[in-house]
Amino acid sequence: MELDVYGDTLCALVSAAALASSGNRVLLHVPEGHAAKQLAKGDCPFREPGLPELMAEQAQAGRLVLCTMETPPQRQGEVIWLALSPDSYELAQSVIAGLPANRAQRWVVVNQSTFPVGSSEALQETLAARANDIAADGAVVSLPDLLIEGNALQSFMRADSWLLGVEDTHARKLVTELLRPFNRRRDAVMVMRPREAEFTKLAITGMLATRLSYMNDMANLADNLQVDIERVRQGMGADKRIGDAYLYPGCGFGGLSFSRDVMSLASTLQGSGMQAQLLDEVLRINERQKEVLFRKLWQHYGTNLQGRRVAIWGAAFKPESSRIDNSPALKLIEALWAQGVQVHVHDPRALDALRDWAGERDDLVLHSNPYEAAEGVDALMLVTEWKAYWSPDLFRLKMSMAEPLLLDGRNVWDPDYIKESGFDYHGIGRR
Repeated sequence: MELDVYGDTLCALVSAAALASSGNRVLLHVPEGHAAKQLAKGDCPFREPGLPELMAEQAQAGRLVLCTMETPPQRQGEVIWLALSPDSYELAQSVIAGLPANRAQRWVVVNQSTFPVGSSEALQETLAARANDIAADGAVVSLPDLLIEGNALQSFMRADSWLLGVEDTHARKLVTELLRPFNRRRDAVMVMRPREAEFTKLAITGMLATRLSYMNDMANLADNLQVDIERVRQGMGADKRIGDAYLYPGCGFGGLSFSRDVMSLASTLQGSGMQAQLLDEVLRINERQKEVLFRKLWQHYGTNLQGRRVAIWGAAFKPESSRIDNSPALKLIEALWAQGVQVHVHDPRALDALRDWAGERDDLVLHSNPYEAAEGVDALMLVTEWKAYWSPDLFRLKMSMAEPLLLDGRNVWDPDYIKESGFDYHGIGRR
């Protein structure tokens, strides 16, 4: 089948590569910008496991072809796949408005972009207006982006679920067929109306964010009550009504898509005349939690941090990503700078993004080696739970640090073992 995928998002690249790998010929229409320049050079703009290799493989096979937004869709194509950034709704409208009309084949537009609830219906109206006959010229379906960054390729090719918002029978059958190679273990496609699929996507994100913020609140309370949050977490997770997913407290969540989806859901509630009290509080808790390690450090040193050196392990908003969008590390670094602290950072992938964000500063030093970042520092903070940080050489750390103080923002270290190794330890609700 011939497909046209539009967008420069992670979702667009994953969808294009995955669909090409199942035998389709895919034109990837990329808007002008940084991602387009990198793709033109043969580079993948996202450091996502397996994605660069799959894209290169499909391009070499001739099934994945890079082109501009102005390139017309394929003549025998029937499917237009939109995976644009959330702020590109007008671009989506223009793509649909520019589709050739009065063809023998009907257009099926798959909207995978995270636009406001009801957008697929509005795009349907634009599609119908071109031919003045909605039945003759196709359908717009919603297939919300449920990719998990850091595991995006697998979360498409072996998805736990698909939310397919569709009311047209032909479109449902066609999209189901496109997903069939990735839907063989069990039928993971859940069919509903487009508006319901869009809202479900936002509701899922809101629930996950709520669980995270709730656990962070419980962890902070555990500190005051002298309770170990890890035992509480395990007890909660053992209750089948709750389960253990997203019950891990930490120093806040980040990520452009995750945070923006929560804010979009809150905005949707407010726009309907309802107060988004719960979601507003979720976001406030999260922003406050991003400074929890700073507050622990500030208290440890008696509110005087001027002239100290602090190391941070992990700047990306989550492991296996090079992105720092809304990362807790950013707010933490700014808080440290405000107190006159020199910050030393190591991250396996995100240093270039951090350099672009901060610019050249004397109070920010980036290191390619995690132990070099910790040399001579008064504290080491773990912010992103990269696997490489889980079992550090504690003897080497203790010998190189000016003060043996570890602040664990993800509760990945064992407090008793760390303390027995001669360190002061502060986790998130840990004892």
